[in-house]
Amino acid sequence: MASLAPHEPVNFTPQSWRDPTPDGALDHIPGEKGWPLVGHTFNQLADPHAFARRMYETYGPVYKVHTMGGWHVALIGAEANELMLFDRAKIFSSDQGWSPVLHRLFPGGLMLLDFDHHRADRRALSIAFKPGPMRHYADSLNRGISARMEEWGASSSGREMRFYPAIKQLTLDLAADSFIGLPFGPEADRINQAFVDMVQASIAPVRRPLPFTKMKKGVDGRAFLVDYFTRETKRRRAEGGGQDMFSQFATAEFEDGSLMSVEAVVDHMNFLMMAAHDTITSSATSLVHLLAKNPDWQERLREELRAITNDGGDLAYENLAKPELTEMAFKEALRMIPPVPSIPRRALRRFDYGGYTIPAGARVGINPHLVHHMEDHWPEPDRFDPMRFTPEAAKARHKYAWVPFGGGAHMCLGLHFAYMQIKILMAQMLTRYRIEVASGYEPEWQAWPIPQPKDGLKITLRPL
Repeated sequence: MASLAPHEPVNFTPQSWRDPTPDGALDHIPGEKGWPLVGHTFNQLADPHAFARRMYETYGPVYKVHTMGGWHVALIGAEANELMLFDRAKIFSSDQGWSPVLHRLFPGGLMLLDFDHHRADRRALSIAFKPGPMRHYADSLNRGISARMEEWGASSSGREMRFYPAIKQLTLDLAADSFIGLPFGPEADRINQAFVDMVQASIAPVRRPLPFTKMKKGVDGRAFLVDYFTRETKRRRAEGGGQDMFSQFATAEFEDGSLMSVEAVVDHMNFLMMAAHDTITSSATSLVHLLAKNPDWQERLREELRAITNDGGDLAYENLAKPELTEMAFKEALRMIPPVPSIPRRALRRFDYGGYTIPAGARVGINPHLVHHMEDHWPEPDRFDPMRFTPEAAKARHKYAWVPFGGGAHMCLGLHFAYMQIKILMAQMLTRYRIEVASGYEPEWQAWPIPQPKDGLKITLRPL
């Protein structure tokens, strides 16, 4: 169990929270420093899941590691997930956890806000996920995915294709349509490229926007989008908003009736497009991979979706709750390959957990991927078994043993949109094609920062 030590919150300046934890502050916590200067950075990047597993098995559920320029304290377990994500005592800053990676490119995004500021913006933005807009998104998703499935069938039917780049382009196009209200075309392509450049820059080793670097391309992409979204926010406010997500954000109001600043709308759109696109791309890829490897489950989902869609066709908004097996399979894919495998925070106050006192200012984090593979919660954790997510099974398990969407105040605002997009994708895909992979095929996955198969995931779509 965790307890909060009797100390006032510590306020960090934008400079101080980037500094490493002072030497000696974490001496009482077991762990490893690794090589001079670089610590365990390269070991961790080479295979983050194996590294985390080794550290947990060696040191237990609380350990420290020197990586990425400073000390980080890992808190491992469902109880640790609950402590950090639910955060009853407001110990942890999400902003100061994520900002060292994202602040230059995605400042002001919802995930980079804390406490009252986060609550106010989240409540205002939630208008974009009410039934009216969601119904509009469902229509857009059915239309766009159906058209793309026909294109895939015409170009690659019976031949091997690389699924990851194909679904990445599709999710970008769908985001331009549903989120911004743009038809597929040159303008959407330019916007999509700016997002791709920003995402790649967020994990670039060179952190300054020097000429010809990924960071420079990312910073330039952000400048383009800030200009575009600023002009569009002002136009949509003047002309009245539509049903797309951007128009909903542009006209979002706080509880007192005031509008968000234009700058805040722009920051939220930039962040939402990045977060939704990359995580859905990863999640869709992992589900397709697992269904290809488990054809019996693929057939069960196909039968379910055929019955709901009258043997193929659109999955109507009113029917989104009906594909229960499809949702369970998606949840199992998220367990096995969570799109955000680790979650950072910074401790604003000293606290106790697992028999250790962690000082204010420490960089801390949880590891959803590791917890999602703990045998205490998940017998045979490497086996694909959607039945783990029946209501009875879920009720018997620790609530925070499964956290692909985070939890607490920072629970993913777009999680229902993610479920909707995946269910519609499966309805349009599985009622047309059988997904196959070569016998014995097992792609190598890039584990961090967002999982993806290094070879693009080679699949074959067989028309039914």
